[in-house]
Amino acid sequence: MRFEKGHKEMTRKRIIDVASRRFRKDGVAASGLAGIMADSGLTNGAFYAHFDSKEDLVRESLSSALSGQLGQLEQAHEDAIDIEGAIRRYLNMSHLEGREEGCPSAALLPEISRQPTQTRKVYEDQLLAYTKNLATLLPNSKSAQATAIFSLMVGTLQMARAVSDPLLAEEILEGGVQAALSLATAR
Repeated sequence: MRFEKGHKEMTRKRIIDVASRRFRKDGVAASGLAGIMADSGLTNGAFYAHFDSKEDLVRESLSSALSGQLGQLEQAHEDAIDIEGAIRRYLNMSHLEGREEGCPSAALLPEISRQPTQTRKVYEDQLLAYTKNLATLLPNSKSAQATAIFSLMVGTLQMARAVSDPLLAEEILEGGVQAALSLATAR
């Protein structure tokens, strides 16, 4: 059977998108290839026409999700959003509830730390790009300060997701906003 030009590339992208959402929602370890392929509308056997291993899929899915997150921050720049706006775009109930479309760091950090070096390097490169971009929103454009702010944001989102009371989750998010803003204005 012949497929139109670009079919394989589009199919690969669909698998990556499905896997990225599934990994953020359920975790890497809990996400099987069979489920990912079924959600992609494909059979298990089709997987190996696109990827050598689940590790490859994890790495590419992570890269795709992180690139998307960086794109959102770049869009904030274009929309003339300041540091408070960027922090509030991240630390809100919508992001808390939208795990599968949200920040891969908040959803997967413990699992990323257990991935092979090549995958952790992809994460590291994307993290540095994100925090470099975030630093441009700060008065002093300090990279270390941006990394601390992002770390605080990720931890805040993780804690807010861990509680069952929505009012407490909102309090945690707002506390994280205020703490991140304090870091942003620190010299």
